[in-house]
Amino acid sequence: MNHQYVKNVVEAALLAAGRPLTVEELTNVFDERDGSVADEVKGAIAALGEEYATRGVELLEVASGYRIQIRAAVAPPVARLWQERPAKYSRALLETLALIAYRQPITRGEIEQIRGVAVNPNIIKTLQERNWIRVVGHRDVPGKPELLGSTREFLDYFSLKKLDDLPTLAQLKELEDLRVQLTLPGAEAQVLAEAEAETETQMDAAADVEPQAEDDEEPPAEGAGPRTQGLVASGAQDDSN
Repeated sequence: MNHQYVKNVVEAALLAAGRPLTVEELTNVFDERDGSVADEVKGAIAALGEEYATRGVELLEVASGYRIQIRAAVAPPVARLWQERPAKYSRALLETLALIAYRQPITRGEIEQIRGVAVNPNIIKTLQERNWIRVVGHRDVPGKPELLGSTREFLDYFSLKKLDDLPTLAQLKELEDLRVQLTLPGAEAQVLAEAEAETETQMDAAADVEPQAEDDEEPPAEGAGPRTQGLVASGAQDDSN
């Protein structure tokens, strides 16, 4: 089979799919599906990766397979194509997600013990709706609390192939600002209001001022783009609604 043809088909399939594709899925788009075709597909993937090395897009392997995505260096200007205002999730949500990613399997009670504050039910609900976390079992203690773990979709979103690719805690501590906000498209207004309220409450507490009640209908602040990656490892002071 012509190498250029295979490469063109693989490239077109990755662009058209809108999701990561495995080598097997890419092989199945061809009429011939023997071992030689699989080898040609792998060769095409390698060739495309080299061709994209100096371009605005990149071919990346994540947990669910291979995908073509915007290169991080050019993401800010490209983000102007999206008219909707990206949503920002709260620090508490990011810290909860980080604890699940780094300490999994972990129970909700263990998360609360580490953070020193009760976990807002909306946080767990939102992470499950995003399909970033799932119940992987139950702790063998009274009450049989659920054990939470990350999903393949979590790895895909953060452009990770496996959990070992997560940055180390030492690397996270070296970040200039650990309170990175993760901007996500299409978040629910209720979750956004919770994020804004929590931020204001934390700022008031830091200034030794009694926190004021926040308006649950406050709109989200405008973010930098449709996809900003980051995890937060530091603890929070409050998870107010």
